[in-house]
Amino acid sequence: MNRLIEFLSNNHYNFINAIRVAIFIVMAWIGGLKAFQYEADGIVPFVANSPFMSFFYKHANDVNVNEEGKTVAAYKLHKNPEGKMVANNIEWHQSNGTYIFSYGLGTLIVIIGIVTLLGIWLPKIGLLGGLLTFGMSIVTLSFLITTPEVYVPNLGGDMPTPHFGFPFLSGAGRLVLKDVIMMAGGLIIASDCAKRIKSVSNKNLS
Repeated sequence: MNRLIEFLSNNHYNFINAIRVAIFIVMAWIGGLKAFQYEADGIVPFVANSPFMSFFYKHANDVNVNEEGKTVAAYKLHKNPEGKMVANNIEWHQSNGTYIFSYGLGTLIVIIGIVTLLGIWLPKIGLLGGLLTFGMSIVTLSFLITTPEVYVPNLGGDMPTPHFGFPFLSGAGRLVLKDVIMMAGGLIIASDCAKRIKSVSNKNLS
């Protein structure tokens, strides 16, 4: 046990760098996937319902009548399931600006990942990466308030649905909630960079 404690204590900085690498992997991978149709389609409910991003979509506020005669958000009628291509839906997303926005968002996410990783060697740049990671996580977590799809819906059935709505997270909601970890990680690496910057500044003054 003493050896384990000694190992963990001596590698504190290495583990902070591991957080940087982890954030880079997540950002680069997910950001890169934003260049592909299925991922761009998948983020539409989040963006369309977000007060921070919905203006990027042309049809964010459009509504249509579904097969059951209910008025619903237009994007719900043009969702492509992952692994399925529907030409009419893709045309709607092209008109909506879905793919152009996704390309831009993906580029931004990859850049944040790179800037965060550079904090291993460049603390001033890493400080920016940590703060951007924190800020992006705040926006992502806001989807828990703005996006209906993050909670299990009541779709009915041959018996009552016992668990739906808040706090019963859907698959999308569980994915969003994980950004609590990203938010904390961003603060940790930003704090570490600030400490290193301060240390260099103090040395220069002495």
